[in-house]
Amino acid sequence: MIEKQTTIAKPVSISGVGLHTGKEVTLTFQPAPANFGYKFKRVDLEGQPEIPADADLVTDVSRGTTLELHGVKVQTVEHTLAALVGLRIDNVLIELNDSEPPILDGSSIQFIEALESVGTVELDAERHYFRIPETIRFYDAKKDVEIVATPYEDYRVTVMIDYKSPVLGTQHASIQKLDEFKDQIASSRTFCFLHELQMLLDNNLIKGGDLSNAIVVVDRLVTEDELQKLSGVFHKKNIQVRSEGILNNVELRHQNEPARHKLLDVIGDLALVGKPIKGHIFASKPGHSSNVEFAKMLRQVMKKHKSKLDVPIYNPAQKPVYDVSDIQNILPHRYPFVLVDKIVEMSDNHIIGIKSVTFNEPFFMGHFPGNPVMPGVLQIEAMAQTGGILCLMAQDEPSNYWTYFLKIDNCKFKDKVVPGDTLVFRLDLTEPIRRGICKMKGCGYVGDKLVVEAELMAQLVKKVK
Repeated sequence: MIEKQTTIAKPVSISGVGLHTGKEVTLTFQPAPANFGYKFKRVDLEGQPEIPADADLVTDVSRGTTLELHGVKVQTVEHTLAALVGLRIDNVLIELNDSEPPILDGSSIQFIEALESVGTVELDAERHYFRIPETIRFYDAKKDVEIVATPYEDYRVTVMIDYKSPVLGTQHASIQKLDEFKDQIASSRTFCFLHELQMLLDNNLIKGGDLSNAIVVVDRLVTEDELQKLSGVFHKKNIQVRSEGILNNVELRHQNEPARHKLLDVIGDLALVGKPIKGHIFASKPGHSSNVEFAKMLRQVMKKHKSKLDVPIYNPAQKPVYDVSDIQNILPHRYPFVLVDKIVEMSDNHIIGIKSVTFNEPFFMGHFPGNPVMPGVLQIEAMAQTGGILCLMAQDEPSNYWTYFLKIDNCKFKDKVVPGDTLVFRLDLTEPIRRGICKMKGCGYVGDKLVVEAELMAQLVKKVK
């Protein structure tokens, strides 16, 4: 059974204060198309810039995970991302009117509740997993942190923490499958030690902290004056240290709540890999820094396997969605400039087209006649024509529009295309079509080898009668 990608059924918002900024912030989850992934959008800034949830964009991990692109930041993203992963939601635009999501109660449960209140919908696109292909190990000798990933049929996570603290001791937490995240992990709140809290307060680093969104572990003797000071800062009466070494600001939801929250952080940070994971993750003494480094390591492994993971399956015997005659009724091109032979798959958000490269192509007469190679610009043109069909067929009356390509970004040619090759193009919308603007990511394959890729932007223009 093919698993379909999902998004949320409609927008939903949640408000609160940011942990570090102390500012009131509203976060809105917006539906997104297939293969969009997770992106943050700063609606408070000019141009409303977007930042993909990408491990390579992490710039700070000191008190949470911060993403930055072109000088624009979003911080403390891990709890939000963990909720999306935990509910198996693949594509969402996360709008913020400040630099960080609300901290809420310090866990992911309120994000879970908001997302469940609107429900999810399936998209007409297959969910592509990153399946851990072999044992992958990360070790930081200085911090004594180890993270290991091994092949597994679901998403299993095991975490061990040991702060050499008589209060916490050594704690473990685990889930056997991702479906356990909501009930077993999502409500587990962040924690810190009292000495960390005092340092953060002294440096004005947790303006949004109010002792209702964190477990405070007391790892030393505390004077009555210190407790009174904390009472004044956080406007709480009768702050005391319980016998188990926890401030009486909150009741523990689980005996091993700190370990469970570290597991939550691991899932949130590993969302930055960019694909849902199938594998067993074991993390010993993890933190945001090690989580992000491991996410980068997984991304590198994923890139090495990408050509095999994402290759469209082409069956020449399959009846096409559109043959060459249909294509000429959609596109204005004619021989020798029709560079797509057939369309074999199409949804609202993606399209797969075929170009059979023969020695009789007219461009081979003058382009390296003794060593025939398909010109790269014509590979891009064939890709563009395939994408143009997707854009046009999204309109009520496709014959009433012209498609003009506006921009080509990140174009890369990976290998030669020669006579006898069959080029298989896959293009996916990266954003919904708005005001006639189409943005797509395109890849071209010969067999299981990626030979060309590019990001394309096109404009639909209505014909003047």
